Amino acid sequence: MLLAVDIGNTDTVFGFYSYQMEAWLTPFRVRSLVYEPAAHYESKLRLHFLEAGILASQITTVVLSCVVPPLLPTVRAMLTDFFGKPPVVVGPDVYPDLKIEIDHPHEIGSDLVANAVAAFVKYGRNAVVVDFGTALTFTTVSAEGKILGVAIAPGLKTAVKALFANTAQLPEVPLVLPESAIGKNTTHAIQAGILLGYEGLVRGMITRIRRELDGDCIALATGGLSSIIETLNGEFVEINKNLTLEGLKFIGEAARKD
Repeated sequence: MLLAVDIGNTDTVFGFYSYQMEAWLTPFRVRSLVYEPAAHYESKLRLHFLEAGILASQITTVVLSCVVPPLLPTVRAMLTDFFGKPPVVVGPDVYPDLKIEIDHPHEIGSDLVANAVAAFVKYGRNAVVVDFGTALTFTTVSAEGKILGVAIAPGLKTAVKALFANTAQLPEVPLVLPESAIGKNTTHAIQAGILLGYEGLVRGMITRIRRELDGDCIALATGGLSSIIETLNGEFVEINKNLTLEGLKFIGEAARKD
């Protein structure tokens, strides 16, 4: 079994891949809290192992991605102590082992690298991965395995929270796709502006990226909110909330071969 740990700006996701079942078990997540000690994350992990009936001895590979630098040493130390060996940490040290090319390895987020690896390994074509997370990211990888670049915008929840925090009379609303772009009340108005606005943003970015690649580019979606805007489904060859974890799995396996 492989454990992929993805430390994001909002949540840290622990994903367990069963080689016997050839499938991901249900991932669990905890808040990414920089002020909590390693013991906090260890207790959460131990509790999940107990509830899921997983033994630490079943884990053969641990791979760790982190986009919150202050949390990296904390979680890395916890995983090392828990499993008795250090995890594979996604970063410039392991990039030479991968089948992708990165121009600025110290600048790109490790989660975006994982997305690019997953797209390239699975499809081997020009591809853009749209990740609906705290940030909305577009990572483009070529058919030759070169990360061509990234575009970043605020994520859906980030946009809603920013609107709620910076306006006196607008409430924080559920992310439900409205039927009309013409809001009939405050909640509907915000849903129309955010969700339908982001539909146009995503569709426009994919169209522009495809144009820059002469039309030869597939699109994949991942992230916790990747299924929210259902009207975008036709843009993607795959909508997979575990795509980042799959990329981490490929990276962990490649690094352990050495």
